[in-house]
Amino acid sequence: MHISGMRVLLTAILTVAIGLGPTIGLAQEAQPAAALPAAQEASTAQPAPAPPTASRRWSTRRAVARPASSGSAAMVAPPVAAAPPVSAAPMDPAQLAAFIDGVVTETMIGQKVAGVSVSVVQNGQVVFKRGYGFDSLSPARRVDPDRTLFRLASISKTFTWIAVMRQVEAGRIRLDAPVNLYLPESVKVPDQGFEQQVRVIDLMNHRPGFEDRALGQLFEKDARRVRPAMTWLKQERPRREWPAGSVPAYSNYGVGLAGEAVAWQAQRPFEQVMEQDITRPLGMNRTTFRDVYPPRGDLPAPMPALLAGDVSKGYFWTGSRFVERPYEFVSQVAAAGGGSSTASDMARYMMLLLNGGTLDGVTLYNAQTAAGFRTVDQRALPGAGGFARGFIEYRLPGGRTGYGHDGATLSFRSNMTVVPDLGLGVFVAVNTETGAALTRSLAERIVQRFYTGGQAAQPPVRSQWLEANRAAFTGEYLTSRRSFHGMEKFIGLINGRTKITVDEQGQLVIQGFNSSSVWTPVNQSGLFRSVSDPRQIAFEMKNGRATGFYDANGATFSQRVGLLGGQGLMVWLALLALVASISTLVGSGLRLRLNLRQTTAQARGSMIQTSQAVLWVVAFASTAIWTSRSGDVAAIFFDWPGGLLLTASACGFVSAILSVVVILLTPFIWQGGRRVDSFTFGRKLRFTATAVIFLIFSALLATWGAIFPWAS
Repeated sequence: MHISGMRVLLTAILTVAIGLGPTIGLAQEAQPAAALPAAQEASTAQPAPAPPTASRRWSTRRAVARPASSGSAAMVAPPVAAAPPVSAAPMDPAQLAAFIDGVVTETMIGQKVAGVSVSVVQNGQVVFKRGYGFDSLSPARRVDPDRTLFRLASISKTFTWIAVMRQVEAGRIRLDAPVNLYLPESVKVPDQGFEQQVRVIDLMNHRPGFEDRALGQLFEKDARRVRPAMTWLKQERPRREWPAGSVPAYSNYGVGLAGEAVAWQAQRPFEQVMEQDITRPLGMNRTTFRDVYPPRGDLPAPMPALLAGDVSKGYFWTGSRFVERPYEFVSQVAAAGGGSSTASDMARYMMLLLNGGTLDGVTLYNAQTAAGFRTVDQRALPGAGGFARGFIEYRLPGGRTGYGHDGATLSFRSNMTVVPDLGLGVFVAVNTETGAALTRSLAERIVQRFYTGGQAAQPPVRSQWLEANRAAFTGEYLTSRRSFHGMEKFIGLINGRTKITVDEQGQLVIQGFNSSSVWTPVNQSGLFRSVSDPRQIAFEMKNGRATGFYDANGATFSQRVGLLGGQGLMVWLALLALVASISTLVGSGLRLRLNLRQTTAQARGSMIQTSQAVLWVVAFASTAIWTSRSGDVAAIFFDWPGGLLLTASACGFVSAILSVVVILLTPFIWQGGRRVDSFTFGRKLRFTATAVIFLIFSALLATWGAIFPWAS
């Protein structure tokens, strides 16, 4: 079954923050990363012309009933609070530049990253801005922090939340009201048996209760397959798995709904709302939520040519060279991940966030909203992470707290973190997925270097309590952020789990995908902190036993699974089914040569079981070939599910049906007596054992969603 190989090859799937057509980009031979020099700071970016008006007809929209609202105050709101005073001296720009140059250069060489763009602001000033490497390798073009647009991915969500809060301030949306009040009829969320309707605040906290689906529809590589946002929301509606407001499960679809609610209330396309209400007033003239495609009547107007020519290409490192990936179309869910911007524009954006919603005399939101973007109003457990009106809360060295968002498309990785009590903002983006570690850690490393004396955290003390209670935590855990139906469910069950153990030093070890992290207890109530950074996770405990844990950002809940949900059972059954299939085929070939005797029922049963064996071998072979060809995660997203997986799934489905037939035939297999043509006793046992193995394996695959090719 090549289960372990599949996990390695699909590692990147669940790290894509915005979850994520026939022409593949040509492979380009690149210079080694070590030879990619840093670009010097460029001249001020030239303003781009205003994007054309989108083509959707908004004047025909009917009025939407709105709940009563008193002024601009929302029912769910934190107290108004002034921005916290800066509590430390500013960094020395020369030392900061030297530090960032060293960190970025080390990453580009070691992790093979084609291009990087960074900006840092502090106390209302841009203190660092630089591009590194190349945004295009053919033709060669260096990264320019003032001109080069990088894909923002899920950082785009923070713009959407500002747009939502502007509607809240205007009295058009209430955070505690059902989002259905603000949506057109065709995309309203059905109740699906749940009493609690999905509220706007549930979308901001990533607790709408949706499963998370992405493969084959979140990103597109062919412009002809791009759908209008309304069409995408109707056709890709996920199922609800939990009551709204309960279990955190990061949801791109939920943010897409929020973006549509903003557009519906503003009576303008989402892209226009972004331009007219946020980016243009801030002077962010090289920031856009439009994609690069030929004009089409049912889609928003494309990105202006002057911007489109400066969008960085995305790259994949094969192990020996950079390969250019196709452009990733995200227009269908632009609110969740469709933004593109420069480091220079993002510096202005961070200064707005740090200044409480006001920049250069332009006020986008009020003090109450600003306080909400720095206040987590729903924590699952004390010490657990959470969202501040859609902004991720980051724990930083020295007890500091940052707010922002990270992002990932198939090729791009990015992060924006603002630290209010330092007056500090850090933005970093890369155009190669191997740069993920840099985007995750740069803000933390800057705070560590300049505000904790550069000293690493003290090594953890051995926990005798954890050693004594290791059984309470050891086991497999499955994330809430996954698909619960169809073939994508199977991928989620394979790739969406972590294994927790307690090591010889008395520390908790979490192994997931290709990564491993170590955690030490903060208390005896299930709160743990990372031994290498300030992150914390919180376990939900019941009768002294962990039932699951909340991740450091509060975006997901990983539930403990038992034997039947464990990966080990699937692996062993797959191996048994493969051995049984091969043995059946070998035995069938030997019996043809020996012409062994058998009853009519036994002959038919043997023929069906041999057919099953052929189907299973084809299924295993198709899966193995698909796995070997899927080293690039982009191929999985763009071409999902593909002919090989459909073949494997279809073979499994037919074999599962035949398993029921064989089980029904089994009593007749045993009826042959000693004095008539019949199977031997040993052959009857082997036939029955094989039938049982095939049936149990089929049942497990069915519960995992692997043998329903029509539900890909």
